[in-house]
Amino acid sequence: MQTSPVASLPAPSPEAAAHSARLAELIRDEIAAQGGWISFARYMELALYAPGLGYYTAGAHKFGAAGDFITAPELSPLFGRTLAHQAAAIMAESAPHILELGAGSGKLAADMLTELERIGSLPDSYSILEVSADLRQRQQTLLQQRLPHLMARISWLDALPETLCGAVIANEVLDALPVHRVRWQDSAIDEIGVTVNDNGFVWQQRPITDAALLQAAQTLNDQVSLPDNYASEICLAARGLVNSLATPMQHGAILFIDYGFGEREFYHPQRDTGTLMCHYRHHAHDDPFFLPGLQDITAHVNFTDIAGCGIDAGLSLLGYTNQAFFLINNGITNQLADTAPEDMVAYLPLSAQLQKLTSPSEMGELFKVIALGKNMANPLRGFAMGSLTRTL
Repeated sequence: MQTSPVASLPAPSPEAAAHSARLAELIRDEIAAQGGWISFARYMELALYAPGLGYYTAGAHKFGAAGDFITAPELSPLFGRTLAHQAAAIMAESAPHILELGAGSGKLAADMLTELERIGSLPDSYSILEVSADLRQRQQTLLQQRLPHLMARISWLDALPETLCGAVIANEVLDALPVHRVRWQDSAIDEIGVTVNDNGFVWQQRPITDAALLQAAQTLNDQVSLPDNYASEICLAARGLVNSLATPMQHGAILFIDYGFGEREFYHPQRDTGTLMCHYRHHAHDDPFFLPGLQDITAHVNFTDIAGCGIDAGLSLLGYTNQAFFLINNGITNQLADTAPEDMVAYLPLSAQLQKLTSPSEMGELFKVIALGKNMANPLRGFAMGSLTRTL
């Protein structure tokens, strides 16, 4: 994916442009109501999740060739089929239930359930927690088409259950959570928020007033010794998500799969403008104010923070590695071997997909997998080799 200045990006249709203008007006109204300034976390929340207008709540295609980016489940069925084997092992030790957070198009669920059925490890229930009504409908349509005989096992939730047992899967969920932007400069710590001028949305710094954010920013500076005039992101929402999963978890494991780093690499001195990235029609750029509602806005994940929050909430760190090792440990090459090399029409695309999923220059190194769990005695196969816990 290329990084593009916004001037070179494809123009939206008149209907899409009008949609973005409506969302921009809603955000401007919010800024005015808050006295002329909002945190970037609030801007990102509205841009992605405003009811009926946000990127994930409106009806545009987001995943795959027709959307703005391609996730691992969209890239290849090998991903979901391989992940199914780790989910089966977790269920065998805990309970026959799977909860998927933010199921995208539904393809990961379909691929996992297909493989779980093949190996005789179907869950009693496969629950999906999805905040987008549009995506929920797409998931239901896809799963009904592919697995009509399993629909009785599949349900959609509006909130987390009171108790959790089994496997929890969150693929590319953490990177879509709203982040605060912070600048460390001249022994002061400011929050970089959003205001409006005649040209549209613009950045504006203010002293941090949120106690939790200030504490997190001060702790980071003490632990990492950030250079002067350093800007980056802090994701308080990720801490909230981990805590909300830890509370009901009784027996099982949570798998977070996303792109990111351990804390010292995340806040490396050379990464002094942060990790914020936007995706629009398979172009990557760094302007979150471009066409709000029509583009994805993401930030990399600080996996040290995820591990620490989980441990503080009573979970155990069960493993941390990159996507390549996780998939190889769980037998992705065996999945490919199920297709005969002589069948070149089927084999060659799968082979190319495996390369993209595991190559360090593609998704294999940047994407990480972290497992947090409770009452899990046996080590997880996905972390048998290639542990990266030392980098947390």
